Amino acid sequence: MENEKKIRKENVKAAVFRFAPLGGLILLFGIFMALAVIKDINIPYSFKNIVNQSVVVVVAATGAVFIYTLGSFDISLGASLCVSALIGAMAYNATKSLPVMLLTCVGVAVLISLTSSVLASVFNLPVFVTTIAMLSLLSALALVLIGANGTGDVIQVPAAAVRGINNVWFKLIILAVYLGMCVFLFDFMKLGRREKFQGGNPVCAKLTGLNGKRLAIAAFAIAGVGVGLGAFLTITYAPTLSRNTASSVGMDIIISIVFGGMPVSGGARSKIYSAVIGALSMTMLNQIMLALSLDSGVGQIVKAIIFLLVVSISMSNSKGNILPR
Repeated sequence: MENEKKIRKENVKAAVFRFAPLGGLILLFGIFMALAVIKDINIPYSFKNIVNQSVVVVVAATGAVFIYTLGSFDISLGASLCVSALIGAMAYNATKSLPVMLLTCVGVAVLISLTSSVLASVFNLPVFVTTIAMLSLLSALALVLIGANGTGDVIQVPAAAVRGINNVWFKLIILAVYLGMCVFLFDFMKLGRREKFQGGNPVCAKLTGLNGKRLAIAAFAIAGVGVGLGAFLTITYAPTLSRNTASSVGMDIIISIVFGGMPVSGGARSKIYSAVIGALSMTMLNQIMLALSLDSGVGQIVKAIIFLLVVSISMSNSKGNILPR
């Protein structure tokens, strides 16, 4: 009887933890709507800003889930997005073709991601070690590209060229297509199950014959596609690019995934929707603080506190538990 009560209690605790991120998003939405009514905020315009601010992070973070599921992480994603956007803009200025710009952004981002994972495999290093090196290399490359191809401190695409696709529906369509592909690969294909197994117990995964290096390469390739799409969407929203373009995206991805309830250790509890819920929650929180006229420094402190709180809860929830059934 006591065991049954304990099991029931653990199941309730797990269910609460599982749905807490969605509950948090709903709560933030309710607070925002209340503030919008009280302060007479233009709600349609605010929702347009929420989409514009969150879509790049959602797309990039969705792909990054594949990396984080393996128990690894990539801190160079923001720099990769910046370089991909810069080269994509250069490709457009040379060809005047939006499809070429899109393919260039995605191709460069995938190439950068594959370089990180392949270098880790060749030198037998943890993946995050090579991404640290890539962060420095890409930051320097961004400066070189701007110096060689920019006007002043920027590389610019004519605003008229992207005006037709700089709308909410186009961005949501790209997000829906990529998100659908990732959900299919992660939840319905062997790739997702193997990555969860690899992240949950690398030793057992190796003993059963799984190739961790191949899984890492696949994860980084998928993440690269997301970064490339994020670079393309960044150009459509802000066609004037500088070395500071997407400077906060790398950290935003980490925070979004954690906000969404995904454990930092990866494994079987990893979920694709964590990136979506987390990015929307973070953007909604930004809008609330903007409505309250809070200083940006205060906002960073609030996000840091929530980040630490969520990580703490995530770690305490997994302590002493056996593998999820």
